[in-house]
Amino acid sequence: MPKAKNAEEYIARQQVAIAGNPDCGVSRYNLAVALLGLKKYDEAEKELIATIHCSPNLAEAYVQLGGLCLQRDDLDGCMAYNQQAVKVRAGFSEGHGNIGFVHLQKGEIDEAIRSLQKAIRWNPNFLQAYATLANAYLIKGLIDESIQTNLKVLELEPSFAIAHNNLAIVYLEKGKYDLAIKHVDKAVELGYEVAPELLKEIQAFRKEFE
Repeated sequence: MPKAKNAEEYIARQQVAIAGNPDCGVSRYNLAVALLGLKKYDEAEKELIATIHCSPNLAEAYVQLGGLCLQRDDLDGCMAYNQQAVKVRAGFSEGHGNIGFVHLQKGEIDEAIRSLQKAIRWNPNFLQAYATLANAYLIKGLIDESIQTNLKVLELEPSFAIAHNNLAIVYLEKGKYDLAIKHVDKAVELGYEVAPELLKEIQAFRKEFE
């Protein structure tokens, strides 16, 4: 079949496929993802719900539904859908990562750390999970663990600005002011909006290391 020229044509093809086989969860999921790409969230949500009725083990559909809940600030809904995702596929790293993120938003730091550690066990290259885990360690006061995890983020993606910002914070905590300066400068260079308080605090040590 020739490649679809655009999203609307792709959507039309999925709709034709669904008309021919209404119980095909994969076609419904593909349609939902295309609708999400066009920001047609209500239509996408209907298709995702239809997807899990047709294919209850399609973990990706639960994660997408969780994402829609998150857009509405419905943390409990996001958590429930992602828990369902890892129930149907235990090793689904994205589900564990999202569960960890929701726990962190709710202030449940230990639970967040456990879920995020699971996420990176299943996917050792899961950049966002490492970044969220580094934040959780920082909040917990586990400074060395936060440093190691942020460094892992930069190993995977050297221009990940949030990790440079977070390293500036943790190195400041450790009294390693030269490293704090280096990473805050990199975060700014990459376009990250560093908190004015952090910039001011680090500025105080610049003369020492110039």
